[in-house]
Amino acid sequence: QVHLVESGGGLVKPGGSLRLSCAASGVVYTPYVVGWFRQAPGKERELLSAITWSDANTYYADFLEGRFAISRDNAKNTVYLQMNNLKPEDTAVYLCGASWWVTNDIRTMGSHTRYWGQGTQVTVSS
Repeated sequence: QVHLVESGGGLVKPGGSLRLSCAASGVVYTPYVVGWFRQAPGKERELLSAITWSDANTYYADFLEGRFAISRDNAKNTVYLQMNNLKPEDTAVYLCGASWWVTNDIRTMGSHTRYWGQGTQVTVSS
């Protein structure tokens, strides 16, 4: 029913920037929260950032050190992740997920994500 498609990944040098997009289709009821995750080889999926749809409350993982910014375009059903000052450690598959579970702690959204995109590869290398 709901499909999420990520785009914007690629190869970038350390210190560079990318903007990822997560476009949703088939949405009847807007999700409560949409998040960006990443998964590197041999590591567990981790939540990077999330944004509530109605009031645009945001969450950022501490380890991002202020380098990333999440935003949404309601008219386009799209969530963006602006990534600046990229590091080799940022290399991973980046995924977006949507949850309709209403919670006062959006950090837990991964446990309630109903739909996932297939991911877009981000490689940071010199």
